[in-house]
Amino acid sequence: MRFVSPMRYFLSIFLLLSFFGFSQKQPSVDFTKINAEISPILESKEINGKATYEFELKGKTDSVFLDAVHMTFSHVTLDGKETAFSNSGKRLGIQAPKRPGKHELFVRYSTQPKQTVYFMGTVSEVPRRDQQESVASGHLSHHSFFQIWTQGQGKYTSHWLPSTDDMTDKIEFDLTFLVGEGYQVIANGKLIERVSEDGLTEWKFDMTNPMSSYLAAFAIGNFDKKIIQSKSGIPMELYYEPKDSLKFEPTYRYSKEIFDFLEEEIGVAYPWQNYKQVPVHDFLYAGMENTTCTIFSNQYVIDSIAFVDKNYVNVNAHELAHQWFGNLVTEESGEHHWLHEGFATYYAYLVEKELFGEDHFYWKIHQTAKTLHNLSENDGGEALTDPNANSLTFYEKGAWALVALRELIGDVAFRKGVQNYLNRYAFKNATISNFLHEMETASETDLNPFRKQWLESEEFPWEGVKELLASNNSSMRLFFELQDKTKDTLVFDEEKLLELWEKEAPIPFKRGVVLKYGAQIADSSLIKIVATEELKVKQAIAQVVPDISKELQVSFEAMLKDESYTTQEIVLFKLWQAFPDKQKYYLDQLDGVVGLPNKNVRLLWLTLALITPEYQLENKRTFYNELNGYTATHHNFEIRRLAFQYLSQIRALSDQSLENLLQAANHHVWQFKKSSRNLLREINASDQGKERLLQLQLKEEEKELLNKILNP
Repeated sequence: MRFVSPMRYFLSIFLLLSFFGFSQKQPSVDFTKINAEISPILESKEINGKATYEFELKGKTDSVFLDAVHMTFSHVTLDGKETAFSNSGKRLGIQAPKRPGKHELFVRYSTQPKQTVYFMGTVSEVPRRDQQESVASGHLSHHSFFQIWTQGQGKYTSHWLPSTDDMTDKIEFDLTFLVGEGYQVIANGKLIERVSEDGLTEWKFDMTNPMSSYLAAFAIGNFDKKIIQSKSGIPMELYYEPKDSLKFEPTYRYSKEIFDFLEEEIGVAYPWQNYKQVPVHDFLYAGMENTTCTIFSNQYVIDSIAFVDKNYVNVNAHELAHQWFGNLVTEESGEHHWLHEGFATYYAYLVEKELFGEDHFYWKIHQTAKTLHNLSENDGGEALTDPNANSLTFYEKGAWALVALRELIGDVAFRKGVQNYLNRYAFKNATISNFLHEMETASETDLNPFRKQWLESEEFPWEGVKELLASNNSSMRLFFELQDKTKDTLVFDEEKLLELWEKEAPIPFKRGVVLKYGAQIADSSLIKIVATEELKVKQAIAQVVPDISKELQVSFEAMLKDESYTTQEIVLFKLWQAFPDKQKYYLDQLDGVVGLPNKNVRLLWLTLALITPEYQLENKRTFYNELNGYTATHHNFEIRRLAFQYLSQIRALSDQSLENLLQAANHHVWQFKKSSRNLLREINASDQGKERLLQLQLKEEEKELLNKILNP
């Protein structure tokens, strides 16, 4: 046991007590740089690390703190000398230096993060161990499938790296990683050195500008990459798993165009050294805008057919826009979150307008406006200044506020105000008032009425929005006129429908008419649309027609071969249901089609193949095993969720799938965890289901989890 002097013991007690009553923000302590070395440990899902912190003491204070959640510290020094410290389990504290000015803090630590760092997959070999000074256990080694990635949005980087959670602390992060050979490491900044020795590779990244700690991130895995350059010369590293090489182009389609457009539209140069994007397994969200290093869900890794229904363009643009709005200029607190999400959403829509046209843009924001209007009418709206508002408010109402602001002050003033705002608050924090001041100055307009209507009011101004849409887009104007004239009882025969189609209305208009009035369109007209119209218009018909009549059968059969996995899924099920005598034929048409990244077509096909009498009897067991196999933990949670759903509906869950379902009930993606728990409760509601759950061979902790779910 190490001897601790009475004085050092006293200081530790003092620091521990001082956690109470100290705010998270330390105005007198300014952390400016963190230089950290991170060593991930496979067996224990642990992080070993050491870090040096440069900070300046600007005023009188008793203590210096770092946020550090569930960490163990083995060594702490201040200005090169060992110092006493306290560890509350949430924060590390040391006694503040007596003299003001610049100081250096060093820590060595280990942690087993309960969140923020996610270890995906398994390894096929026992990881090697290394006795270097900086390493306490095994490193990443050769693998079957393994990824590690982080998601720190909010205040979560302190779960893997002692740091400051307060987003108003702007710090330069220089990160180094020590991992086994054969893996790629992707992190913030520029890779300045990569050295391999004795089976280990050291990856050293450099940042030149400061950021908030929640934007620090890394991803480790088996990735290849291609590098392209923006028009302004910024290198863009686009990562993918080797197995997905043929999906690279459709996944990253328009990436250069997106980057170049945003730089030109925003009018402020991209503020960082480079830009990277990496898709990972079971990511919590669509994507996350870590500085220079967007991490996104591999459910956006697609082929060209899937591009029609689920592509990465909007997410790509949204996360890139955050490099300015959120990363370069960061909100001061949650009530200013509009400055992040509303802006990123708005600029992503502008990207789509540039790529796909004005009609696409106006119809898309019309759809979000309808959703916001319905929410406001039925459940009450939310103010954009409410820090507890939901994502729909911050993202979609936030984007609409910028649409309205630009309409109010004009393009020139809008661009000038945005540029002034970004330049004035670069690498700093800002408030809504700061932004509005810049816009008022640029436009010479009093924006108090705008602020009250769009930011502070809980209502969504639907009538004003309709006027804006109608005045800017002729097809929207035509649609609103149609709504005013049309009664719910009107049947659109071919003559009435052609009156609309002859106006050379764009595809979004035709799709909108079908989705709104599809049930009122005569079958003869629907047949003509299917024969002559574009993919998305036909898909709208597939969506809105509840039951396929004999007259529509041939038209729907033709859509089985449409190059849209969503259309194929919808049409297969509806045809299979409507015409039992041709079920085998329909299944044969889509045998072998996988579909979207969630395997939507294949999972439906397997389900229908299992329950179709006399269909491929010799392969029923194979189909059963394949469908149950998609519940396994190495599949993406979106695949697993769909597989659980289908297997439950046809009562074909194997014992292994039930065990996989229990594992899913503790998954890190909360939506998947929730749906899995609800399904377990549904199964338990029947006597047969309850008996099957009781018979599972579970470990003690699994039994406890199941009991907790079923008996909350």
